[in-house]
Amino acid sequence: MPFIDLASQYQALKPRIAERMQRVLDHGQYIMGPEVAELEGQLIAFTGARHCITVSSGTEALLIALMAQGVKPGDEVITTPFTFAATAEVIVLLGAVPVFVDIEPDTCNLDVSQVEARITPRTRAIMPVSLYGQVADMAPLNDIAARHGLTVIEDAAQSFGATYQGRRSGALSTFGCTSFFPSKPLGCYGDGGAIFTSDDTLAQACREIRVHGQSARYTHTRVGVGGRMDTLQCAVVLAKLERFGWELQRRAEIGARYAALLAGSGVQLLAVRPDRDCVWGQYTVFVDGRADVQARLQALGIPTAVHYPKPLHRQPAYAAFSGDGHFPQSDAASERVMSLPMSADLTEAQQDRVAQALRQSLA
Repeated sequence: MPFIDLASQYQALKPRIAERMQRVLDHGQYIMGPEVAELEGQLIAFTGARHCITVSSGTEALLIALMAQGVKPGDEVITTPFTFAATAEVIVLLGAVPVFVDIEPDTCNLDVSQVEARITPRTRAIMPVSLYGQVADMAPLNDIAARHGLTVIEDAAQSFGATYQGRRSGALSTFGCTSFFPSKPLGCYGDGGAIFTSDDTLAQACREIRVHGQSARYTHTRVGVGGRMDTLQCAVVLAKLERFGWELQRRAEIGARYAALLAGSGVQLLAVRPDRDCVWGQYTVFVDGRADVQARLQALGIPTAVHYPKPLHRQPAYAAFSGDGHFPQSDAASERVMSLPMSADLTEAQQDRVAQALRQSLA
């Protein structure tokens, strides 16, 4: 059983992907071809943001957003230690300082109640992560940011398509940044990402930064990066968008079915707040004795993964930014989280097999 079934998705979309890619091969505009603008237009319509800037990866999206905002050495950016390294990596690359805030124990998203106490005169931005496909609590974060003159950058790498209070992830704050890595809810066949904003000035800055800071050809208005999403990858995402609505519905159904199948099993499920949904970028649960459970599942042919086994304040590269290192909820989650097979093409028979194996492994 695959952990993420990209092969079945490809078979369903094979003719449209081939057609989309062939158009690129025929016109030969592999960098900034017409599919780039077409995809950006469709993503604007989907999210409701005023601007979309496609970029070469979700990591580059975060980096460019920080650069557009003018984050500089010595600035502080509040974020979570319970995330993939890219979230803090881009902060450190700019010479800024990641300031960690612990997570909610039941959602694993940033605990908003702890954010304001971590703000200092050096704070420039707040970067929540919409983990596992559920949007972080953006409304109070935006309120805090407004009171202190800060920017909110949603790391929406795992939550594209999710909604919060009736609005789409990515269009909930100054910036939303997502990833089109193949395993994401909407993925390409390599690396890709996008930045969303409704600020015209910041959007223009992002567009210039992604092409080496150029406002016109060979006119370098600002320092930039080589951050373009290539045309072939945009073509793939355009093809996948055609059934993305169906995939979101399937993800919701599969998530609800997992919850029903695992009820009473002793597995703790991830909480989903009533004012939002979850696209299950990973279907993650909490289990005790995880290593033993994973070994038993592996023996039964069930793949699992851990997102994430070591929080950033425990990582050598980021230990210097851990402050007092007291993030008990992040530490506790890192010992218990376990992700189960999840994709829109997961069958009921496969789900039944996963749930039965998990119950057997816990017995």
